[in-house]
This record gives sequence, C-alpha cells and structure tokens, in this order.
Amino acid sequence: MQRSIQTLRQLAKIYYNLAIQERNIERLHLHRNVNDLKSTRPVVLLNEIPWVEMNIDHQLTLVCEDPVLREVEDFLRKTIFQYKYFPADMVLKPYLPIRKIIDHGDCGILVAEEIIRPKDGNHIVSHEYHDQLATEEAVDLIKLPKITYLKEETLRRYHLVGEVLGDILPVKLMGVDCLYVTTWDEVAMFRGVTPLLFDLVDRPEFTHKIIRKLTDIHIHKLNAYEELGLFEADPLELHCTPTANSYLKPFDEEGFVTRKNVWGRGAAQILASASGEMRREFDIAYMKETVGQCGLVYYGCCEPLDKMIDVVEEIPNLRKISITPWADVDVASEIIGSRYVLSSKPNPAAVAFSQLNEKALREELSKILDASKRNHCHTDIVLKDISSCHHNPENIFKWEKIAMEMVLDY
Repeated sequence: MQRSIQTLRQLAKIYYNLAIQERNIERLHLHRNVNDLKSTRPVVLLNEIPWVEMNIDHQLTLVCEDPVLREVEDFLRKTIFQYKYFPADMVLKPYLPIRKIIDHGDCGILVAEEIIRPKDGNHIVSHEYHDQLATEEAVDLIKLPKITYLKEETLRRYHLVGEVLGDILPVKLMGVDCLYVTTWDEVAMFRGVTPLLFDLVDRPEFTHKIIRKLTDIHIHKLNAYEELGLFEADPLELHCTPTANSYLKPFDEEGFVTRKNVWGRGAAQILASASGEMRREFDIAYMKETVGQCGLVYYGCCEPLDKMIDVVEEIPNLRKISITPWADVDVASEIIGSRYVLSSKPNPAAVAFSQLNEKALREELSKILDASKRNHCHTDIVLKDISSCHHNPENIFKWEKIAMEMVLDY
C-alpha cells in the first residue's frame, strides 16, 4: 500500500508541474476564443482513446488497489501520457477533480441486451438490444426516478484523496458540468434500431409517447440538479470539445449555479437517415425543453447535419454544431459561417490501419481547414471515437503532429 501511495504522489507531482505551465493558459485562451466566436485558428483535441492499445513501457499500468485511488491513478497516468505524446491543444486544470456521486434511480425499465466483447479487452463492444418498449403497456411503466446526491460517500472519497495528495495537488469537488441529453440513444438501447425506425413511420404517436416520457425524465433531472446544487460551472470538457467561453456566468445573482450557467449537450444519432422534418418533430421540439434551457448548447454527434442546419438552429442558445466525416464540410461551413462553432470530427478510421496514410490525412484536414477559412468559421477539430489504432500508438502520435502543424499554418 505504501509503495502505491508513493507512486500516486509522484504522479500527482508530475501532473501539477504540467498543469501550471504557461501553455495551459495559452491553450485555454484559444478554447475561449473559439467558443466566443472570436478565434484566430482552430483548436485541435483528441479524445476517446483506445487506451488498451497504448500502454508503452507499462506507463499506463496501475498499481493502486484501493478502487478510489486506482481511479485517480488511472486519470493521472492517462493525462500525463497524452500530454507527453499527443497533447494537441489539451488543457490541464491545476487541480484533481473528484466527482459528486449521484444515484439516478429507477425509471421503471431496464436495458436488455446481448454483448460480444473483443478479446483484447477494448471497451468498444457489440450490442444486440431487445425491445422493451414494444407496447403501450410497456411504455406506461416508465416513471420519474428519484435523484439522490450521495454526499456521505462523495465526501469520503474527497477526503481520502485529499489526505493522500492534497499537499501536492489541490483536490476539487466537481458536480454536473453540463446537461447531457441524447434521448434517442436511450430509445435505441431500450428497443433496438429496427423497431425504432419502423415506428417513426408506422406508429408516430406511439413514438411521441416514448419520447415524451423520456424527455420528462430529463426535465426532472434538470430540476433536481438545480434543487440539489449539483451543477458545476467549471467543466473540464464538453463531450471531447472545448468548453471555455466568456458568455456563461459562473453563477446567478444569488450565487447558485443554474441551467443558465452550464452547457447543454444534445444529439440524435439514430435519426441519421431520417429527414430534417422528422428530426424537427421527434427530437428538436423536445430538445427545446431540455438542453435549450441551458446557457449554451452543443448539438450533434456522429449524425450528418450538413443538410439540416436550419432545423438544428431552432434550438435556443445554440453555439456549437457537430460536423462528422459523413457530412459535407463545404456545405456545412457555408451555412454555419461565423454564427456558430463548427465542431469538425475527422474520420477516426485513419489511425486504425497498420500505418497512418499521411497524404490522405493531410487531404482530409486541408478540406476542413480550407472550408473553415473560406467561410470565416470558428472551428474545433476533434479526433474521437477511436476504436483502434491497430495496436500502433504511433498512428495517433503522427495524427496529432500533422494536425497541429497544419492548424499552426492556418
């Protein structure tokens, strides 16, 4: 135990020395400029890394046995590793975040699925979901859950970590830093893709009933987070993208952090093949009641939105739109212009081959950068959803190096 504590303290020293470097302040300024729509160049970030394939010289091998300290060790090792090998424009905060533990209760139904896991331990797995919402009676089982802040356990973890590391690295209690609403991901897990898509056409009123129930749960969560004082106005990131901005105030006039002080995050990936009108009817209308209540909104994930920006921008307080590899960045950038942040997602398959095709990568990034410059866009470029790097971390290192070289010449 003592040896693992010594290792953890050494990691904390390394992290803190990195976090107080001037470059973090400079990068944070870049992040803020993009989200303030005053950017000088795009921000580049990498996230959702296939860590199981990245353990060079056992730098990611954990030694702590205590589950809380092991989680802290995992955070420190991965963050230090990324800062060393592929930092791009990442920012380290000069503290260690300890998350408030929230019990989100029982909503009346559970996901029923079969899972196939890869042999190498990768967290990316295959799911086959079984339809739990095929009937009106099943939908009627959905109920509002009880949201509970587990304060005692949260403080136990906070004090444990503080006693071990607090004299080296400040420890900060962190709440809910954004309202994350992806109702259609939930429907896909409760139902499976096929019945979900058929019922958009065959049983639209039934589909609305499901979305209404699940949206009410998110509204319930939103209210509970405010009532329990769980919102946090100092987010580390917003689903892999920059969050810093000058628009959101840290709290309201009475000193409370409310929905107006945080980002809202919405998406409806499973509606990728649906029309803009269907997205408006079955998702955007409900997003207005949830993420649309937040101070700023980031919408979209892996679904192509280039042909329906006009639908997406009906969400109040919209600030950022995701443009994926399956969207036409030329079309999207022309419509988005300088009005919103264009959050570009280059294709993560680029790093999944035995060797990175540098020529193809430069062509892909050039198209994004040219479109952004031509249309005066404020852009972040995020490599995420990286299922594999073909067990060759160098692919990711090279990707970062090329991307940074290109944005610095922007």
